[in-house]
Amino acid sequence: MTVKTSLEEYVKAHGGQRVIRRILIANNGMAATKAILSMRQWAFNELGSSGELEFIAMASKDDLEANAEFIRLADSYVEVPPGKNVNNYANVPLIVEIAKQKAVDCVWPGWGHASEKPELPKACAEAGIVFLGPTAPVMHALGDKIASTILAQSSKVPCIPWNGEGITAEIQSDGSIPEEPFKRACLQSYEEAKACAKRIGYPVVLKASEGGGGKGIRKCANDEELKVGWEQVTAEVVGSPIFMMQLCTGARHLEVQLVGDEYGNCVALIGRDCSTQRRFQKIFEEGPPTIADKDDFREAEKAAQRLSMSVGYRG
Repeated sequence: MTVKTSLEEYVKAHGGQRVIRRILIANNGMAATKAILSMRQWAFNELGSSGELEFIAMASKDDLEANAEFIRLADSYVEVPPGKNVNNYANVPLIVEIAKQKAVDCVWPGWGHASEKPELPKACAEAGIVFLGPTAPVMHALGDKIASTILAQSSKVPCIPWNGEGITAEIQSDGSIPEEPFKRACLQSYEEAKACAKRIGYPVVLKASEGGGGKGIRKCANDEELKVGWEQVTAEVVGSPIFMMQLCTGARHLEVQLVGDEYGNCVALIGRDCSTQRRFQKIFEEGPPTIADKDDFREAEKAAQRLSMSVGYRG
């Protein structure tokens, strides 16, 4: 026998202050499908009814023509412009406008698209809408490779040798770190990079802090390659701060999956092996990461928790 509990009763019983019922799914594909299925399952397990939550989807012409599963699973949908994701699922003003029009309680961003744009949680907060993810300041801090590495060092997270070793700082209210330690961790010239490479030891990786997807990153095995790499990285991501790390050969891409709440709690759920990639992009993720020693990976989980709690990560 299933005992039904209203969402309002559940929130009150658990000391909550705000009922979240209407949810805008600001994503598509597998992300949107898994989100709706998971939240409906939670509602059924906890409340006795999957209908206590209402999902509004965003659907492009392409998704509608493909009869995408997430559209069928949602209670309703709003058609959005077709084409590149900047027209739809990565369009922050559009997402916020739909959220306002539909009077949703929160926005679920998923992954990819607009999920890592600090403008989205900022706009949601200004509109009085809950964003189910990190705050804008935390996104700023952890989205910058130099700032995040400095914050990691500050939380005693083991880091591979790099040009900013030993530099520590605390996150500021706007998501940045103080200018002085940040500047000390930035390489200003090829000559400075060459001196750092000599200290760290070749091979090294030269990175643009604002790069991604394979852009702004070069492997360098000697001074000549470093000079060419410096010119390429600075040209690919113009104006971006540059830093250098020791190259880890034969490395695997392992991740710690975290979830944090607004009260400062954070737990590590499980790990992922994301080593199978094409053009620097993950193709699929496998879990748990059996390649890693269990004790070593547990230490990685603890380190990830320390970092996330130090910056107030949630989501």
